[in-house]
Amino acid sequence: MVKRVAIILAAGISSRMKTLVPKVLHEVCGRPMLAYVLDACRDAGVDRIYVIIGHGGEQVQQRFSGADDIVWVEQAEQLGTAHAVLCCKEQLADFDGQTLVLCGDGPLIRAKALQSLIEKYESGDYAAVLATAVLDEPAGYGRIIRDSNGNIEAIVEHNDCTGQQLKIKEVNPSYYLFDNKVLFEALAEVKCDNAKGEYYITDTVEIILSKGLKAAAVVAVEPEEAMGANDRRQLSIIGRIMQQRIQERLMAEGVTIVDPANTWIDSRAEIGADTIIEPFSYIQGKVKIGKACRIGPFAYLIDGTILKDGAVVDPSEILRQAENVKSCTEAER
Repeated sequence: MVKRVAIILAAGISSRMKTLVPKVLHEVCGRPMLAYVLDACRDAGVDRIYVIIGHGGEQVQQRFSGADDIVWVEQAEQLGTAHAVLCCKEQLADFDGQTLVLCGDGPLIRAKALQSLIEKYESGDYAAVLATAVLDEPAGYGRIIRDSNGNIEAIVEHNDCTGQQLKIKEVNPSYYLFDNKVLFEALAEVKCDNAKGEYYITDTVEIILSKGLKAAAVVAVEPEEAMGANDRRQLSIIGRIMQQRIQERLMAEGVTIVDPANTWIDSRAEIGADTIIEPFSYIQGKVKIGKACRIGPFAYLIDGTILKDGAVVDPSEILRQAENVKSCTEAER
């Protein structure tokens, strides 16, 4: 029985990316941004995932064609986040359970934050719970408005904030969990009377509260996890953060990375304990490296490489491979 579903917003066009590639397919450490969001949902116990697609939707479907837990939903016209979620109304009309709503361009999301949402939701009679972050520089994010008792009253988008509200540092990174039926009832009441003329899902919080139902906001998102990739600069920053996560995980598992700043490892790589990665090594794709290996310096391992325990890939080995290629080429001539 399906208890929890997720709706992932992945239909937007990123003008600031200056790209023909669907935004959610831009890669971070070897994988599309959307892949990380899907993984976080699965790790948090989501049974079915509804992905809203629009611009380049066929490319997105093709990239994830092997996933049998995804339902693809088209948003033909982008009229805002509330409108995007409403595109799932038919598919979820009879669903009586929990619905997560997330953005597909936030690859730094972690299942831990989603689990915090779920725990809060299940701890009381809540109709909606959202996870928030506290940022030193909150520009561009919707602000969390709380009453004198600390209870959430509303979310106000940056462009609609007053001067006083702009000083608030608690922001909305778009991690939501709703009672599904309450969500779609509230979405039907959302208006587009805002600076952008769009239908915002954030407005559902006020609507839900106005009906006497309970909503909560929990500070559960680390500042770095709140970052989305709106342009190439942010994409590169996210890539550096993700690379640090990958390397920290591998080092915790017993891998030595001599010079992390001058090493790049794909998120899909598997590396055994006691392996040493020397500086200026680049490990791309689904590489499998055994235990007690020595890689580099100046090693380049391509997708599909498999190395047994104790293997050595150093400059002399790379040169030998290059000489073998050269010899074969000369022989063909």
